[in-house]
Amino acid sequence: MKAMILAAGRGERMRPLTDTLPKPLLVARGRPLIEHHLDALVRAGITDVVINLGWLGERLRDHVGDGRRYGLTVAYSEEGYPPLDTGGGIQHALGLLGPAPFWVLNGDVFCDFPVRIRELAADALAHLVLVRNPPQHPAGDFALANGLVNNSASERHTYSGFAIVDPRLLAASTPGRFPLAPLLRDAAARGAVTGELHEGAWSDVGTPERLAAL
Repeated sequence: MKAMILAAGRGERMRPLTDTLPKPLLVARGRPLIEHHLDALVRAGITDVVINLGWLGERLRDHVGDGRRYGLTVAYSEEGYPPLDTGGGIQHALGLLGPAPFWVLNGDVFCDFPVRIRELAADALAHLVLVRNPPQHPAGDFALANGLVNNSASERHTYSGFAIVDPRLLAASTPGRFPLAPLLRDAAARGAVTGELHEGAWSDVGTPERLAAL
């Protein structure tokens, strides 16, 4: 199983910290955010990783390198700037990821979810890790019932930025810049997205203050 770390964004809300450093390299709990993800993947036995590059991508490439010092093999999906957003970035990297489902991790969050190698359910196009709604996002993103993600307006949870994605989810998408969320909502409406609720540590690291708190 492979994994992709989304790391191309600008991190506007984190300025001025991200004026000279990509957000995944900001230090949280003693290490750059992206290194927490790399360690989680190694612990899961996932060693083939794709990282997309956009804003200050050369800084990320210089830091992570070929991944060998982490016990990984790392490939890079070059997007330039502005980047292709979450959906467009994943689609752009499909040639590196291959035809099987893969983990997608947002490179600008902190989460101690125990990533593991697992298969999607037979008819699923994605599996989402959800968390309790933080104060800055009280409305949440998705509801969860009996292991299936849905778009109900009640008892919604927040998408953690961790998911397993089947490439078929993006099969009808036109290459270019587009977000992943509408594709997930459409698939959820068809009963094709499973999910689970993570009760551990999570932060979107969305502001310098939240980074300091973390």
